[in-house]
Amino acid sequence: MTVVLVHGNPETPAVWDLLVDALAHHGVHDVVRLAPPGFGAPLPDDFAATPEAYRDWLVGALEPTVAADGPVDLVGHDLGGSHTLRVAMARPDLLRSWVSDTLGAFEPDYVWHELAQRWQTPGVGEADVAERFGPGRDVDAVVALLVGRGMPEPVARRVVAGQDEAMGRAILAHYRAAVQPAMAEAGAHLPDAARRPGLAVLATADHVVGDDAQRRRAAARAGARVAELEGLGHWWMAQDPEQGAAVLVDFWENV
Repeated sequence: MTVVLVHGNPETPAVWDLLVDALAHHGVHDVVRLAPPGFGAPLPDDFAATPEAYRDWLVGALEPTVAADGPVDLVGHDLGGSHTLRVAMARPDLLRSWVSDTLGAFEPDYVWHELAQRWQTPGVGEADVAERFGPGRDVDAVVALLVGRGMPEPVARRVVAGQDEAMGRAILAHYRAAVQPAMAEAGAHLPDAARRPGLAVLATADHVVGDDAQRRRAAARAGARVAELEGLGHWWMAQDPEQGAAVLVDFWENV
């Protein structure tokens, strides 16, 4: 099987480093990391950076692998988790299974977290991304922001090294295209994701992707199993990569 990992915001493929090592310890070596445009990969001038554009990008990125090796086991985190769900809903033929940690964001009563609301606000969002991703930024301060939100410092430094102004532009475009009711409207199609086996990763200390009830309701609507990661936060794959790998491998072995 081929495992495909898709990360989110404000990340690069480095966020998966520790999990990839842990998967190798479990005998999973065929792992591909895809970087969405603007998030560790170039952001073309004509790329809209909307949720639909990222879905279509991911479909196009998966098709060659699927043509060569068959359907993949797709794992998405943060915005990558949302891209994963959109592919599961629209193109199940590309997937053997899917994993996402953002299902709660597709519930009708989901409210975007404070930072997303900042990015969705004209003027405020531009000032924020300039401070975080602009050429004059304080790198140590940006690292500290990620560490304060739960990312281990060595991983945070690798991630921050790959951030740039293009990431800031992608963030603004994406979050402004995802203002409610956009997410709720997309979530109306969650039952379509049940056409392939799914796993909802529920890190109990992650408070930006919906509350416990929202995540469990969305998982049920998508026909997904729930794997609870007690005490882990938004960056569960870096906080406890061994536990994350064990949960994923157990799921794949039972698909």
